[in-house]
Amino acid sequence: MTCTDEVFGRGKAAQRLKAGEVWQDNGLVFCSTTGRPLDAANVRRAFRLITKKAGIGETWSPRELRHSFVSIMSDSGLPIEAIADLCGHSSPAVTGEVYRHQLRPVVTKGAEVVDAVFGPSKSA
Repeated sequence: MTCTDEVFGRGKAAQRLKAGEVWQDNGLVFCSTTGRPLDAANVRRAFRLITKKAGIGETWSPRELRHSFVSIMSDSGLPIEAIADLCGHSSPAVTGEVYRHQLRPVVTKGAEVVDAVFGPSKSA
């Protein structure tokens, strides 16, 4: 048994006791307070509670994590084909066109290059 199994096991036992007779044991890692599968509304509600507690507002959705993941991986230099594979996309085109967003504006990146080439340490 792993540490994760033990922690989830304790959490499930507490949920099961609290739910009482309405508990449905489906063997799910993440489930509703009664053991049933989570639906989109359950996930969205829980996610928004987390973002509210984190101080970043209540308008975020779990879907935005996919956009953030793709954008961060792309900005870090991972090829779009590898990112598409990680996301389960059949085509890198969808990954690039729909999910990838530029984190640093091109102008800023261009200015960094100009500074590196012509900056004070490069002058005569």
